[in-house]
Amino acid sequence: MKTILVDAVHAFVIKTDEGFAIFKDMHDLLESFPNRKILLTGANDEEVKKFGLDSMPYEVFTQKHDPEKTDPKYFKIMLEKFGLTPDQVVYFEHASEAVKSAESVGISTYFYDSEKKDLDALKAFLTSNLEA
Repeated sequence: MKTILVDAVHAFVIKTDEGFAIFKDMHDLLESFPNRKILLTGANDEEVKKFGLDSMPYEVFTQKHDPEKTDPKYFKIMLEKFGLTPDQVVYFEHASEAVKSAESVGISTYFYDSEKKDLDALKAFLTSNLEA
């Protein structure tokens, strides 16, 4: 069963009037899939606390900005850490440069527009790619 790689900040965790919080509708969508989920971020220790990434319902992976997600090395390190190959994961991400980076190592990646928050399109991507 494929693992869902989730963009942490600006996708799963969103800005609210009080700071940052889990985007409940996205969490509900992800919970409808039995697959393992891993949140991907570049956050350093201070940012992990700021965004609340230290209390997430899923595993969190960060390289603390070294390298950034825009560097394919980030994804190679992540895959190796979790013992995964590109064909065992799907990923959605709000930053187009990080999408290109993930795709360059063979990961099926969806550009998630964090302004539109189109969860129907995200669900369609996940459904079609998790069955593949």
